[in-house]
Amino acid sequence: MIVTKRNSLRLAAVAALGALLLGTAGTAMAAAPAATAPVAPAATAPVVSASAAVSAGITAKPSVTSAQAWQLFRVTGTTTGLEAGSTVTLQQKQHGTWVTLPASVHTTRNGSYSLGVKLGIKGLNELRIVSGNTASPVFTVTVR
Repeated sequence: MIVTKRNSLRLAAVAALGALLLGTAGTAMAAAPAATAPVAPAATAPVVSASAAVSAGITAKPSVTSAQAWQLFRVTGTTTGLEAGSTVTLQQKQHGTWVTLPASVHTTRNGSYSLGVKLGIKGLNELRIVSGNTASPVFTVTVR
């Protein structure tokens, strides 16, 4: 990922909002057992609607279910709730950990993408497409 001033500001804003929301959730959870005593109204942070948080999504469909090592195939899909031109990146599960591969592309104005992929690890490969904190469902491609 190329770090730009715009991306740095976005990351800082997301981190600050996440910390604020986690702090609010922790306060609410800590206050829950003490429900017997009346609690004075506290100042609350701006509420982010639940639909905005869950509306982001990515679909992914490989053009093949099986391929030769280093054979080019495509992964296509659409995004919802992401900004047009967002970067989507391929991740592969390796030894139980998601590893980001050097395969990414920007989404179109309508949120679709088409990504060329070549895999070299033989066997069943678990893959997904990610953009920020949003990930597609896992799909598999067998490399022979």
